[in-house]
Amino acid sequence: MKVISSRELNQDVSAAKRLARLEPVFVTDRGRPTHVLMSIDAFRQLSGQRDSIVDLLALPGTDDVELGAPERW
Repeated sequence: MKVISSRELNQDVSAAKRLARLEPVFVTDRGRPTHVLMSIDAFRQLSGQRDSIVDLLALPGTDDVELGAPERW
């Protein structure tokens, strides 16, 4: 686990986000942990969430997916 100060987070948010892709990043204020930054995948795994249809349709390359009513028999 990586620990950074809130000042470091404010100075380079992109670096903190890169670190959070690999492992949770604890953010401290005056030396005390106050927040945790983690990837959405890590959060979903931790919380037991699964992708919703909205998440799946927002993925790149799904522009041509047709959503229609199923044909009747």
